[in-house]
Amino acid sequence: MDVRTVSFVAGAKQATGIAVIIDVFRAFSVACYAFDQGAARILPVAGIAEAKQRALSEKNSILIGERHGKKLPGFDLGNSPTELLDADVRGKTLIHTTHSGTQGLTRAFSADQILTGALVNAKATADYIKSQNPDTVTLVRMGLEAVEDSDEDTICAEYLESLLLDRPFDAGTIKPFLAASPYSQRFFDPDKPWNPESDFEYCLDIDRFDFALQAVKLSDGKLELKQIIR
Repeated sequence: MDVRTVSFVAGAKQATGIAVIIDVFRAFSVACYAFDQGAARILPVAGIAEAKQRALSEKNSILIGERHGKKLPGFDLGNSPTELLDADVRGKTLIHTTHSGTQGLTRAFSADQILTGALVNAKATADYIKSQNPDTVTLVRMGLEAVEDSDEDTICAEYLESLLLDRPFDAGTIKPFLAASPYSQRFFDPDKPWNPESDFEYCLDIDRFDFALQAVKLSDGKLELKQIIR
């Protein structure tokens, strides 16, 4: 298995084989919690206007999204697991747009399969990939606002690679490392209430979920996230 690591939207566009689009803080952690809370569907989209338009045609839908970490005007929820867990999403269709994660997800045109990447379901994702026995896996670190490599997406890629290649990795070191990372300090800043400290805890609950998430193409060319439970 050839495991490659790339970054940002450009990396997503060139990803081949099974592409794993990594966004630990917070898009694909949110998606896992949403399904765990009973969401019926998750539709990832790139643009804000596209998300609003999609909501008009989807019954029982909720708009979830952020730019620069903040909930978008007119949206029901921000990109926060804390906020999502306080909401009732059971049976709802979530239309999700973010600054990083969904941008990569919707641009992995050349991949055979597209999966989401987060620490909360890293082992389940790696186990699914290994079951597919692919020649190539491309790990795409979306980073901070899809323009700057970030510690949380880098260490998630390293953890996934170790799982895929059966290399030792002490997952217990991840949370202390990220607690000290400059990319995590927004969660400990009282002047940034849109980044609650509880989000850090939720996103760092490593291997909490036993399912992978795959982005599948619908008949209209749009994407929907589906749970893969093995």
